[in-house]
Amino acid sequence: MRVFVTRPESEARRWVDDLAERGFDALAFPLITILPPLDTKPLQKAWEMLHSYRAAMFVSGNAVRHFFVQRPTQCSWPATARAWATGAGTRNALLECGVDGAWIDMPPANAAQFDSEALWEQVATQIHPRDAVLIVRGGGSDGAASGRDWLADRLAAAGARVDTVVSYRRAPPALDAQQLAQAQAGAAGGVWLFSSSEAISHLAKLLPAQRWTDARAVATHPRIAAAARRCGFGVVCESRPGLAAVVAVLESFR
Repeated sequence: MRVFVTRPESEARRWVDDLAERGFDALAFPLITILPPLDTKPLQKAWEMLHSYRAAMFVSGNAVRHFFVQRPTQCSWPATARAWATGAGTRNALLECGVDGAWIDMPPANAAQFDSEALWEQVATQIHPRDAVLIVRGGGSDGAASGRDWLADRLAAAGARVDTVVSYRRAPPALDAQQLAQAQAGAAGGVWLFSSSEAISHLAKLLPAQRWTDARAVATHPRIAAAARRCGFGVVCESRPGLAAVVAVLESFR
């Protein structure tokens, strides 16, 4: 049983190592390529204005890392701004970049999901009319911001001003002949680990004629699971995003 880890390259390598230590035949198969932003000036301006925000929300660990890469030397994280994360991976990235853990908010460890809805339950009481919140997110290959607007809508309804800055770009991977052959082999009984609906969309576009009824998918959110079912995966299991939970699902396939 081969496990295809579809996270971006740097994350996929770590997961492959962790899964290999647990006896799984894991393959890094990134279905999203992470690129720097086309224009870094908005990021530098966001840093200079960070003290004026009630909070900055980061959509992912990549959003954190690319935001901090652009930090001007004279800027540091202000004690007046909260840092919002939807999950442990994003929180860990903030800690690695030097943000004090006391300033970070995220859903509780026992939350049913790690997403904007669960985060909002934790931070809604922080927001008052005329507060400003910065959302640090990814964009498409053209640099335009992309992603869900659910949290931005909740903030606006609470009377807050919402600003958005793109700290990185996502693009489809360029697969060579060997990788395409590996993917086709993985359609016959492989297990695909998905942490993004966009990764599934890229896979479907790269192999438009491929049938996935004999393949299995592990999805770390109900929306991702729904996308895998629409793509045609024969077995789709939902899992919490942490390594232990994913391993437990994979063990059930042995």
